[in-house]
Amino acid sequence: AVVSTQSTGPQVFFSGVTTIPFEFPLRAKANRPLYDSYHGVFISIQYTLHAELRRGLLNKPTMKHLEFIVEGEKVPKNGEQPSIPFTITPQSLENIREVKSVPNFKISGVLDRAICDIEAPLSGNITVEHSAKPIKSIELQLVRVETCGCAEGYAKDATEIQNIQIAEGDVMRGLAIPIHMIFPRLFTCVTTATNNFKIEFEVNVVIVLQDDHLITENFPIKLYRPKS
Repeated sequence: AVVSTQSTGPQVFFSGVTTIPFEFPLRAKANRPLYDSYHGVFISIQYTLHAELRRGLLNKPTMKHLEFIVEGEKVPKNGEQPSIPFTITPQSLENIREVKSVPNFKISGVLDRAICDIEAPLSGNITVEHSAKPIKSIELQLVRVETCGCAEGYAKDATEIQNIQIAEGDVMRGLAIPIHMIFPRLFTCVTTATNNFKIEFEVNVVIVLQDDHLITENFPIKLYRPKS
């Protein structure tokens, strides 16, 4: 959608800085909300200002483009949000042909919320109960899942937004390691579902062993922006 407004009529600008105030209502089309600003791989939602200064017949106009950020409507909090406790063992892993090929281990923890305030950090903790092989690092990966298409079909792709290391080296067994991750602005938005596209998010807990064997557990999360 395009909103056009004229800030001032013909006039002479003298040397120095001239400030011209302007404003215009930002309204969504009928039956469509204003979605959060979002920069993804296959889906992007952007709002831009286009300013043009017309300088007469013999001079080219001066133009400037600027993106501004839109945050969608806030929603009421739904009381206490459920946490996600988890336990990872060789038997709990999916897509493993032979459990015997995986070293014995047990890793437990909790993500404090499955439905997350986008303006607050993702928090929780993870504990290595035991591991037959030394641990190289523990990482937390934030993933976007973008689905787009139409009546002919849909395409769904998951791509990494950020990866942070929360522990390095063969960590002490039984120690609760805190999880703290900020949701990056522009690369995340509230979980969105429309007739033509969806933007969803997941978190992967990744344990890297010394022999570079990867242990991964996936957790879908929902992002929202609550009213204060």
